[in-house]
Amino acid sequence: MSKSTKTWLIIGAFILVVIIFLGSCIGIRNNMVTMQEDIKNAWAQVENQLQRRYDLIPNLVNTVKGYAKHEREIFIQIAEARAKLAGAGTYPDKVKAANQIESALGRLLVIVERYPLLKADANFRALMDELAGTENRLAVERKRYNDKVTEYNKYIKVIPNNMIAGMMGFSKADLYEIPEVAKETPKVEF
Repeated sequence: MSKSTKTWLIIGAFILVVIIFLGSCIGIRNNMVTMQEDIKNAWAQVENQLQRRYDLIPNLVNTVKGYAKHEREIFIQIAEARAKLAGAGTYPDKVKAANQIESALGRLLVIVERYPLLKADANFRALMDELAGTENRLAVERKRYNDKVTEYNKYIKVIPNNMIAGMMGFSKADLYEIPEVAKETPKVEF
């Protein structure tokens, strides 16, 4: 083999390595973009269920108000939490508002225990069934969202993906986490 042929083989091999490297980088980037879109879609489903809950709350509150007219504080808290959810623009604000609604609903359900006739009311039972179904769907959608976030976060942390993610501005996504305060059982004193 002549020196010129060897030079062309080396140049050809180098170009082939560069093409493979660039193709790999493009593939990794495309996977990251796809995963980010999956996360956005999963979050949209969480928001769907939050909106469903948001829409059910006024009916539930109005039903309870008829029986528990003097339980004004909880109704105010629920209204404030709903307003915060409606006005929330960022993901963390929406999560915080949703958690406040969960906490207020928990206190509302404790109040309901004091009114046996309310628990027997057909409208109340239907609304509670709707709300329970929504809460179940919300839990499923939160899990799906967190699964997508976890998958994406793992993907951008492994080598060589972490280098490509850093160069192209891909960063860790946040999980949907319930704060410790929302996990506490509401205390109702008689």
